[in-house]
Amino acid sequence: MKVACLGAGYFAQFHYDAWHRMPDADLVGACDFDLDKAQATGARAFTDLRAMLDATKPDIVDIITPPDTHAAAIAVALQADVRVIICQKPFCTSLEEARQVTELAAKAGIPLIIHENFRFQPWYRCAKMLMDDGEIGTPLQLTFRLRTGDGQGPRAYLDRQPYFQTMPRLLIHETGVHWIDTFTYMFGRPTAVYADLRRMNPVLAGEDAGHVIFEFADGKRALFDGNRLLDHSAENHRMTLGEGLFEGTGGTLSLTGYGGLHLRQFGQTESLMALPPMERPGFGGDCVYALQRHVLNGLNEGQPFENEAAEYLFVREVEDAIYRSAQTHTRVEV
Repeated sequence: MKVACLGAGYFAQFHYDAWHRMPDADLVGACDFDLDKAQATGARAFTDLRAMLDATKPDIVDIITPPDTHAAAIAVALQADVRVIICQKPFCTSLEEARQVTELAAKAGIPLIIHENFRFQPWYRCAKMLMDDGEIGTPLQLTFRLRTGDGQGPRAYLDRQPYFQTMPRLLIHETGVHWIDTFTYMFGRPTAVYADLRRMNPVLAGEDAGHVIFEFADGKRALFDGNRLLDHSAENHRMTLGEGLFEGTGGTLSLTGYGGLHLRQFGQTESLMALPPMERPGFGGDCVYALQRHVLNGLNEGQPFENEAAEYLFVREVEDAIYRSAQTHTRVEV
């Protein structure tokens, strides 16, 4: 499969690395306004998306750029007779724009996959499998404590992703959205949310801390507890970005900052290692590779895709509900 990528910024390095490691993927083009960055990817470099698509005729277009570029880039890619488009999150600048783009892709008959990779992290795949197998009895509650430790002081984020400082919506729109999707993957669609969001670093335009409670139709609950100023116990705070609990009537799974998953049976004090922490290439347990591998497998084997845009619109709807809840200080149904 021929792959062409738009964007060569900080996070794009993980996309290019993953494509390079797939023997059945041929990275035919990289496009960025900065030609030097595009050339550094090792692929044929371009500064114009349409020119790249005309020259390389890819099967897959991978869009790895900020939200304000998504709608225009997807529109151009849809005209290029590609087989599938992958688009990084956050998906577009608003829910309405995301809906419009999704409709365009549907009319063109081209799958549009949102690159929401956290559900592909090995600890969440393992926890989901163990819960489905009944290892913790009836699951009742999920909790994740986001503690990235990178948000203190006037230079917060400037060395890696400086646009974080000017985003009017930061914690949920940029980061917490990962757990909206992951909680949905593990527990199904939430029916209501209650959010308390706040800005702790005054140099930021958006919020960087807060709590969100997710309600589910069967009585389950999930809690996202995020604070980008505080850290957690790990050498690499970007491995898991925090710590998690998956609790049920028969036991608890604990996620450590090292990517290890521990299973403690109800009533016991000792834990068993369900997933050992290990060094993995790439980002976050190599979840970028796992998502891109999933897309390639879907094309090669005709398997259904996870995170198609029409499905992912629900994540954007939950995100909007969270911000409405925080603004009105009320519980908001999704």
